[in-house]
Amino acid sequence: MLRGSVIVLSAVVAAVLAGHRLIPALGGFTPVLESLLPWLGVAVPFLLALAALARSRSAAVAALVPGLVWAAMFGSAALAEPPGGSSDLSVGTVNVGVTNDASGEAVRVVAEDLDLLAAQELTPGGPAAKQLNKMFKHRYTVSTVGLWSRHPIRDPRPVDVGLGWPRALRAVVATPEGDVTVYVMHLASARPGHTASRDDSFAHARRLVDGDRSRRILLLGDLNTATTDRVMDGLIPPLADAQREAGDGFGFTWPSSFPITRPDHILYKGMTATEARVAPATGSDHRAAVASFRL
Repeated sequence: MLRGSVIVLSAVVAAVLAGHRLIPALGGFTPVLESLLPWLGVAVPFLLALAALARSRSAAVAALVPGLVWAAMFGSAALAEPPGGSSDLSVGTVNVGVTNDASGEAVRVVAEDLDLLAAQELTPGGPAAKQLNKMFKHRYTVSTVGLWSRHPIRDPRPVDVGLGWPRALRAVVATPEGDVTVYVMHLASARPGHTASRDDSFAHARRLVDGDRSRRILLLGDLNTATTDRVMDGLIPPLADAQREAGDGFGFTWPSSFPITRPDHILYKGMTATEARVAPATGSDHRAAVASFRL
């Protein structure tokens, strides 16, 4: 009985890992599943332990199958090391938390060595904005999102991501190595069974990127979409994911106390990512995402 259960469970885990994009929405279950997809690897040691209890070689072999599928899908991310090398631009994005009284300290620590910082869930005139205004010469904010830069900002404007109110911006940052077009976005929230607004705002983001002829593009923000969510296929490509290309591990950012997924992203094109990492953000329920680029 135990042997058969291990074999069946192993087959199910392997099938879900390999074929998750074929699973229908199932009332909103699938986006949750895909957000937590790397964690299915935890099932492998459990299955191997059950196979040992069953004293079954065939069950042990079956338990290794989802492990091999997981390794093929996520092994490179789990073992990756930043390529390193010189960089020309260091950037970050952080959801500071709308009720976070310590947001000023959060952005101070995150932004200390950065050239650009994008922030979401800002309170106009709140602690985070006041702190960043002291640290950076150039800034542009729209509602609850903002961009701070050590380099001049040109042509800033709000952009529509289909929310009915501004929660995204576009600006051109004039770095010494050339212009970089920067988008800062906070897309609609996604909940089990309620992803239509998020999906619509994601489609707006893709249209903006498709219509932008800039040589270099950065998209920073809380996209409310995990790296492993199939919706991310709408932006990667044409953009690349800094964490995937130059990060160490999965780079989970939420929840900050024990991160299990990554809704906060640094996407780009026209540059080379040299490093990507996660940084703490005092008082926020998100951690910050940080990356460096060679232009």
